[in-house]
Amino acid sequence: MATDQELADFLQSVERRAFKRTVYAVRDDDAALDIVQDAMIRLAESYADRPAAELPLLFQRILTNATMDWFRRERVRSAVVRPLSEFEGDPEGEGDFDLLESLHLVDDTLGTESASDAAYRTQLLGLIETALGELPARQREAFLLRYCEEFDVAETAAVMGCSEGSVKTHCSRAVQALAKALHDKGVRR
Repeated sequence: MATDQELADFLQSVERRAFKRTVYAVRDDDAALDIVQDAMIRLAESYADRPAAELPLLFQRILTNATMDWFRRERVRSAVVRPLSEFEGDPEGEGDFDLLESLHLVDDTLGTESASDAAYRTQLLGLIETALGELPARQREAFLLRYCEEFDVAETAAVMGCSEGSVKTHCSRAVQALAKALHDKGVRR
């Protein structure tokens, strides 16, 4: 059984990655934040009695299901109602802010690298994020689970609800597409 502190520590450790993964899926910062918060609440309410070792897989599965639920609701909502925001512009220009750009991925490197290295890293991360956003949803999900969440193939297959072979295929295609996108942008090893 996970203690309250273990649960809190786990949720704190995954919140940024979960948010980023969800933003890639739904392409809406506010919706992504709601989905992640709902997934965290469901985990805390329904699975707090589970061992701490089970929390990562449970959370990823809950997050995946919450994201799929959001897509289902959006499909129904868009079929029935057009949002008012489609009829008006953004007079204050606030739509240009990208929360993903404000997140620091490597906090402990601040102050230890040269300005040119920091600028290059920031540009490279921006290119990678853009390329990730252009991947098909299943490839992006498999890539993020395997290489960002560091799940093994079996865990990723369990979260995605597919076979291990499908995970390997999705990851392989994602890596190839990312390598090509970065190569096309002039990024060399």
